[in-house]
Amino acid sequence: MEETQPPPQPKLPLCDSLMIWLQTFHTASPCQDVKQLTSGVAMAQVLHQIDAAWFNESWLSRIKEDVGDNWRIKASNVKKVLQGIMSYYHEFLGQQISEALIPDLNQITECSDPVELGRLLQLILGCAINCEKKQEHIQNIMTLEESVQHVVMTAIQELMSKEILSSPPNDAVGELEQQLKRALEELQEALAEKEELRQRCEELDMQVTTLQDEKNSLVSENEMMNEKLDQLDGSFDDPNTVVAKKYFHAQLQLEQLQEENFRLEAAKDDYRVHCEELEKQLIEFQHRNDELTSLAEETRALKDEIDVLRATSDKANKLESTVEIYRQKLQDLNDLRKQVKTLQETNMMYMHNTVSLEEELKKANAARTQLETYKRQVQDLHVKLSSESKRADTLAFEMKRLEEKHEALLKEKERLIEQRDTLKETNEELRCSQVQQDHLNQTDASATKSYENLAAEIMPVEYREVFIRLQHENKMLRLQQEGSENERIEELQEQLEQKHRKMNELETEQRLSKERIRELQQQIEDLQKSLQEQGSKSEGESKSSHAWRHLICAYIRPAN
Repeated sequence: MEETQPPPQPKLPLCDSLMIWLQTFHTASPCQDVKQLTSGVAMAQVLHQIDAAWFNESWLSRIKEDVGDNWRIKASNVKKVLQGIMSYYHEFLGQQISEALIPDLNQITECSDPVELGRLLQLILGCAINCEKKQEHIQNIMTLEESVQHVVMTAIQELMSKEILSSPPNDAVGELEQQLKRALEELQEALAEKEELRQRCEELDMQVTTLQDEKNSLVSENEMMNEKLDQLDGSFDDPNTVVAKKYFHAQLQLEQLQEENFRLEAAKDDYRVHCEELEKQLIEFQHRNDELTSLAEETRALKDEIDVLRATSDKANKLESTVEIYRQKLQDLNDLRKQVKTLQETNMMYMHNTVSLEEELKKANAARTQLETYKRQVQDLHVKLSSESKRADTLAFEMKRLEEKHEALLKEKERLIEQRDTLKETNEELRCSQVQQDHLNQTDASATKSYENLAAEIMPVEYREVFIRLQHENKMLRLQQEGSENERIEELQEQLEQKHRKMNELETEQRLSKERIRELQQQIEDLQKSLQEQGSKSEGESKSSHAWRHLICAYIRPAN
């Protein structure tokens, strides 16, 4: 029976495998293809999940998410990601990235090159397997597919080998790194052996299923043959018959198949035991790999401690030499200790003086700013006062002009009153003559016409026309004078009231501005006194207070 082998899985490139590994972080930004990764947002979010203390929220906020098709923003984001990775390697891990591992960012942003993007993702993988949560990230890598695991492990091995070549040589660290390299090789061999055993188990399962099917078919054939045997019991007694020969032949074939089935079941049990042993070995290799990774971590920690101890030893040697030098100097300079103490005391005194002077300088700066504001306010008030004084002069001029008009109108009113009195007298005389005429008309009705004719004959025609015209003019002038006088008096009263109101407003504003100026002058005098008091403490302070006094005097002169 031919064994059917499954087709070998195609080996994924580095960029695709690392993108599959990157999708295990469940970032907010998509990372399904190369174009989505060229924006740099998904990679920054992955770095934030790898080490939130180093790649914190402030660093993540500098990555612009709204990228679109702008390759400049993409290049800026990818550059920030690469700079963060390099600083993480150099400052946090204490490693130097090889030049062969640094990708070309222009190829990533402009051409979406998967090879250069794979190098950048390989550096992110190195951050994941070297951070504090590396066990968790390694477990996530072990849950991926076999082909992806192989590519990721190869990338880790390449990254570590290039880091080892770029790091300085050290015997203990080199031995531990060799052990880690051998452990990675053994892990890869164990993974390859596990893959082969898995394929072999699948083949054996397929063989067992085919044999089980054959067994079932043979059992059915055996049952059919048994039924035929029951029908042909008489014919089996004769061994020379064809049926007897077929029966014996089938029995022999059945016995052979049963032996083959027993042999295959025994082989299946052997393979199952072998698979269990290999699984145990794989678990042991995994434990050993964990131990080796912990040893590698300890090695890195010891390497860091060795570097720190070397630096401290160098510092200690330098300090010892300097201590010897100072010890020799102190042996020769014992007399200067008292001077050093006195200098320390004077230094403390000067320090307190400087602190007090700084506080006073702050107060003086505050006073200076306040003086500047007061100066601006005084200037504004001067401008306002000048404008108000001009306005008051114009209003006084208008007031005088209106008073002159008022006097002229009063004279005109007196003239009109005199004219009205004369007209009233003439009107009374005419009314008396008319009453007398009416009385004469009432005494003699028959002689009315004759008296009228006589009065008409007695009064000349010219006087009668003048009388009628004067009566009409008197009436019209009275009406016109009353209307014009009333309107003019009302207008003058309104104008007079408006002028009084404006004069009152101007007087209140002027009084308020004078009070404000007095308050500002009082504040300036208080500040001058306080600055003079502060200026009496030290010589430098006296000079500054003198300057301030001149400045205050300069502020006071325009205010006065």
